[in-house]
Amino acid sequence: MPTPATQSSTTPYRLLFNTVFKRMDPERAHHLAFGVIRALPALGGLVRRFCAPHPSLRVHALGLEFPSPFGLAAGFDKNAAGIAGLGELGYGHVEVGTVTRHAQDGNPKPRMFRLVDDRGLINRMGFNNGGSAAAVPRIERARMRRHRPVIGANIGKSRVTEVADATADYVWSAERLAPVSDYLAVNVSSPNTPGLRGLQEVELLEPLLAEVKRAAGETPLLVKIAPDMADEQIDGIVALAVRLGLDGIIATNTTVSREGLRAAPDAVAAMGAGGLSGAPLAARSLAVLRRIRATAPAGFCVISVGGVTTAADVIERLAAGATLVQGFTAFIYEGPLWARKINRGLRRAGWRQNAA
Repeated sequence: MPTPATQSSTTPYRLLFNTVFKRMDPERAHHLAFGVIRALPALGGLVRRFCAPHPSLRVHALGLEFPSPFGLAAGFDKNAAGIAGLGELGYGHVEVGTVTRHAQDGNPKPRMFRLVDDRGLINRMGFNNGGSAAAVPRIERARMRRHRPVIGANIGKSRVTEVADATADYVWSAERLAPVSDYLAVNVSSPNTPGLRGLQEVELLEPLLAEVKRAAGETPLLVKIAPDMADEQIDGIVALAVRLGLDGIIATNTTVSREGLRAAPDAVAAMGAGGLSGAPLAARSLAVLRRIRATAPAGFCVISVGGVTTAADVIERLAAGATLVQGFTAFIYEGPLWARKINRGLRRAGWRQNAA
């Protein structure tokens, strides 16, 4: 049975988590914390000066300069409402969304569950968001700030859209978000939208990605894949992405597996369906990264996400061939200074892109 990531020593956030957040519905706790994050820019850069990545951590990828190789994965800021605040906390990039053509409420609540002993999370949110068009002015405002992270927009299929009409749905969002985003990510890998993962089959994925690429124009385009595919399927998607001229792959989304968890099986079963993220995903996410890097061209961008908690985890992904690394679930357990800790750890280790 895998051992969960080593927990931090007692900190004010750890005490707050154990006494307040741990007893609170995870989605409600998220909304409370997100409200604080949105207010951070009003402090006049005080938080940014404390958390900003050192200039030595800058990364050049996708024709862009990232302040740090470590960024925040899609799922935290679904509506592009907290980009500035998240940048203040030290994330080198923020991937907003997943956003869809049509605004939607997502799946019924409760739909997010903590696996504290596993340092994991199960969610079946279902792409709850206000729609692609509503995200555009928020991204535009974030881009106007002098100090900001790189902004990615993660787009998905609306629940009301039939799988046969998925391409037009993605194109509609791409046409609106590509002009204001630094890069686009096509999400065909969430387990929480019926039929979505079927779009990873190459014969369905190829026309979809080709049309979205045309809609994206000069904006870098990546595709986000699931960890639950066979290696041969991964190889096929890598070959397809390279053939179509995509700029990269994001690996991976959440898993439907429940293997190796420390939590009681009955408790896990009671949580129901959904994607599992966090420490239990680490080994598979790393394996998928290595599989992609073994066949992808040297300049092809690979963003690794899944089970990252510490600076050592980030360094391991970078050493395995990741261009950039993302996290999300550990934010819940590590608290608001998580990105700062990662960036400080990278600097202490002497990490630099040209030396990686």
